[in-house]
Amino acid sequence: MSLCLRTLRIVVPLCAAVAFSGLAVAQQPAQTPPPAAKPPAPAPAPAAAPAVKAPPPQLSAPATKDPVVATVNGQPIYLSELEVAQQALPPQYRTMPLASVFPALLDRIADSKLVVGDARKNKIETDPTFKRRMAFVEDQVIQDYWLQREIAKRITPDKLQQRYQEKLKSMPPEEEVHARHILVATEAEAKDLLAELKKGTPIEKLAKEKSTDKASGAEGGDLGWFKRTDMVKEFSDAAFALKKGELSETPIKTQFGYHIIKVEDRRQAPPPAFEEMAEQIREDLARETVTAFIDQLRSGAKIEKFNIDGTKPDPAAAKPATPVAPAPAAPPK
Repeated sequence: MSLCLRTLRIVVPLCAAVAFSGLAVAQQPAQTPPPAAKPPAPAPAPAAAPAVKAPPPQLSAPATKDPVVATVNGQPIYLSELEVAQQALPPQYRTMPLASVFPALLDRIADSKLVVGDARKNKIETDPTFKRRMAFVEDQVIQDYWLQREIAKRITPDKLQQRYQEKLKSMPPEEEVHARHILVATEAEAKDLLAELKKGTPIEKLAKEKSTDKASGAEGGDLGWFKRTDMVKEFSDAAFALKKGELSETPIKTQFGYHIIKVEDRRQAPPPAFEEMAEQIREDLARETVTAFIDQLRSGAKIEKFNIDGTKPDPAAAKPATPVAPAPAAPPK
């Protein structure tokens, strides 16, 4: 059994009760449908009389969009139930293809059906504690569904773009440099390489041959474009002090060793693309939407709060004490 399936043996029972409590009445659309089951082959047509032409073969019925994937004591389990259950799993399982968790998820849902069936047979719905817990769970599901509905209604593409433009205006322009470097272990090695560079040896050649930073070395020491905050302070201070085409006069020591830096170009950093910021903007707007929606509901509601024992709070205790006015200063003599 794979690690994924073993983990789901633990995870799914914790989530199945919520996913299949009877409260999840709205079936969510499939995230990644598994391959459709192969329809059964049509029954062979009966032999035709010699003078009669055989009828054309019947076309197979199209696979249902929500097939029954198992039965438990005659009760069907639909594919859509697995899709809902998958969304109740931890985040790392929600984005996986449903087919990859299908066997373990189906087993756990079958187990859940058995437990639920036994509970209903024993009249669990009449238990007062169960009723209270179900009412609480139902309220949570309704709250989540209704807030998600408000978020979807209020956060439009135009609002996302508007917030993106506002964020761009609030971002101060940042400078970037495009640089190459050679990294070595000792200052003596770095000084020898500097001497070679000053004689005209290309930095690309020496970076490939000598740099201990193998990733950038393979690219001729190219680090691409970076901002001041992208590198350690000693490196950034040296790189941003250089003009386009300049080489560091002395080796630059950092925690990684000794660097020789050459700045290829400088520019104002381009603003981040909308796609880079869209998710964060959507989260910000969702938070603001929920807060505004609840504030709106509160403004038209009458909310009374009581003490932990159910008694009404003492109005005098709730009112903040009035500060005592300071005595007037005595007139100067």
